[in-house]
Amino acid sequence: MRIRKRAWTEAEIENNSKVINDAVEYKGRWSELFGNDNPIYVEVGCGKGGFITKNAKAYPDVNYIGIERQQAVVAVAARKVEAELPNVALVWENARNLSELFEVGEFQRLYLNFSDPWPKKRMYKRRLTYRDFLKSYREVMGQNAEIFFKTDNRDLFEFSLNEFCADDWKMSNISLDLHNSDYEGNIMTEYEEKFSAAGMPIYRLEARYETK
Repeated sequence: MRIRKRAWTEAEIENNSKVINDAVEYKGRWSELFGNDNPIYVEVGCGKGGFITKNAKAYPDVNYIGIERQQAVVAVAARKVEAELPNVALVWENARNLSELFEVGEFQRLYLNFSDPWPKKRMYKRRLTYRDFLKSYREVMGQNAEIFFKTDNRDLFEFSLNEFCADDWKMSNISLDLHNSDYEGNIMTEYEEKFSAAGMPIYRLEARYETK
């Protein structure tokens, strides 16, 4: 008997040790899951998991949580993340629900990599760098909130620059062509590898919000 794809992905997610199915139960207790007090960095829209996997290997003293709202994509990421990699966890959840997953200050950095640009003007409030999202991020991160943002979409990047400014974030390491800049230590996502190979410029910035 053939198992439906949805049932298959649900089973795969439930049976993979890297996918935290009861994530809300870890609010305030993520350090217990990882078994240490190392910093926690979160990637919203982790896709197939390549970016956080590479980071986890490069920085073993940092814990990484990848959040993805598409169930099938989480299943793919779960296959890619190595079981023996102790500093990675995956969560099937929506970015709007970060405050339900974390206590204030529980994670220190947020990665937004190649988020959906929602190009139609009427959809601008869905963009993950819209000021209401930025406010929710800094509220849950607490003091010294930090966001690293990358995209291939120039319109989204320009929109994001304005939104960060409007919400009083301080920006640095702004690049309009990351791979032809002098920035060192860049770790690429799957999308980034594809776009870069096609000769497309990658836009990047770092934003920080210091509580007044």
